[in-house]
Amino acid sequence: MQPTDPSVHALVKNPSSAAHRASLPSLPVHTYVVRVWVPDRPGALGQVASRIGAVHGDVIGIDILERGAGMAIDELVVTLPSDHVVDLLVAEIGEVDGVAVEEIRSVAADRPESAIVALEIAARFVELEPHKLLDGVCREIRDFLEANWVVAMSPGGLELLVELGEAPAIDWLGAFIVGSRHLEPAQQHLTAPHDLAWASLPGHDVAIVAGRSRAFRARERQQFDVFGRIAGGLLRPGA
Repeated sequence: MQPTDPSVHALVKNPSSAAHRASLPSLPVHTYVVRVWVPDRPGALGQVASRIGAVHGDVIGIDILERGAGMAIDELVVTLPSDHVVDLLVAEIGEVDGVAVEEIRSVAADRPESAIVALEIAARFVELEPHKLLDGVCREIRDFLEANWVVAMSPGGLELLVELGEAPAIDWLGAFIVGSRHLEPAQQHLTAPHDLAWASLPGHDVAIVAGRSRAFRARERQQFDVFGRIAGGLLRPGA
């Protein structure tokens, strides 16, 4: 007897005939970004993935944010069958020796990969009208870094050019940048407060500074530097 309910699907013995049958309905999932500290040793990340699988989670993306001192800071994009297992997920990951969860946050299920997002942002920089470039760049950086505030400023002249959100006093920011920008980028990042990141726009006395409640990691700071270089190449004098 043939099934009449369209939601019922017959099993087939030959996998090659799978293209001729209807696909099974997908179940709703919940997507999270999990930032973890993992010992930089072979197999450690695999153990974390195994623990995620134990709560029926699936790792669909990995970004290595920082490595050093025998540790790696990774961001894992994880799907879960229910938001009720988040606490259990954190507990399971914490069972792996030396691993700690720094943060877990919910994101949209259709969130694209970070590399694709960065390329799209660069493309939108190019598409901005010249007189809107600096403001548009600041808004893109704010969204990409999930920052609480972003400013564009002239550190030398202590002139505020763009302000999004409530930033610290401009004189403090200016003094910090002027005192740091002679350093190599890697050293600049080491001297910056963990919750502050900035980038110069080459060829201009302009810097973009961002702040948020959680720490900026090495990869995010490197991406910020690249955004600054792109914006500096597009910015017209006096724009």
